[in-house]
Amino acid sequence: MSNLYTSTHINHIFSSYFAPRGRSRIYDIGMQFSQIYLSPEDKLVGVIGEPGCGKSALIRGMFPGLELTNDDDGVNVRPLPLLEQDQEQGFFTPHTYHVDIRFEMGFTQLTTLVDAIRLALRRGKRVIVEHFELIYPFLKQNADLLIGIGEEILVTRPRIFGPLPQDVAAIVRKSLPYRLMAHTAEDLCEFCMPKKEVLRCQHGDVRHGFTMEFLEHPPEIDLVELEEKVNAMIRENLPITYLDETHISINGAPHMCTGPRTHVRSTGEIVGFRLLHHFVYEDHLNRYLMVGCVGEDSADNIDQLGKLAP
Repeated sequence: MSNLYTSTHINHIFSSYFAPRGRSRIYDIGMQFSQIYLSPEDKLVGVIGEPGCGKSALIRGMFPGLELTNDDDGVNVRPLPLLEQDQEQGFFTPHTYHVDIRFEMGFTQLTTLVDAIRLALRRGKRVIVEHFELIYPFLKQNADLLIGIGEEILVTRPRIFGPLPQDVAAIVRKSLPYRLMAHTAEDLCEFCMPKKEVLRCQHGDVRHGFTMEFLEHPPEIDLVELEEKVNAMIRENLPITYLDETHISINGAPHMCTGPRTHVRSTGEIVGFRLLHHFVYEDHLNRYLMVGCVGEDSADNIDQLGKLAP
């Protein structure tokens, strides 16, 4: 084991990041993870998270050019390269394999997948395993690098005493609904805002919520009125559906969105939507923030954020 690996990674236990919404932002944070956390010594990388949380986009950011076997566009690689290792020996043998355990369970026995992962690791290959928690009880080997995606992205380098994949899965599974609610509420705000303001805003995150950021001057928006409009749409329980990689449908109306898979199924699933009733000015960046929160504790969160940034 190299000195670089030891000094950089040996003391790393756990890191937490906001899970960004939008494909380009997830790509970017994946690229950052590959530079900060990924070591040449990492042969087994586990990724945990529910459908729509952004696992595939994060993996693409960390491993550009890697062929995913469960492509989001519905192109499923067959035969699975991980299971065809004996036919792929030679100069052009893949160095990195990808497998989605939940998807492959519909076609292949877990014991067969375990044997294939072990064979690849013995041969010095790297294996990226989605839904790692499903195969860990059979593989009986923790990942060198374990990543969970919910409302936050958790990055950990497990040791013999953990954390265990099931523990990470429980955390991200519980937190993901807040991210789905927040992202949908954010899009509802855009849906009700003047188009010129939507086009100039950028996006950020707070716990159980979101920020919309406007440079140089605040938008011409009544925040109390906007909150009322969004809550009216929530009460109507309107359907939210995926259209394509850049759009969702809100009650049949197309709406541009860079993270179209990260939403609740209908507006009525959003709990406790609230907006801070004034814009927050960040003088060092010369920008104005619109802040929204969701969840049962949204009133307390909004009140606390208002006190921190009057």
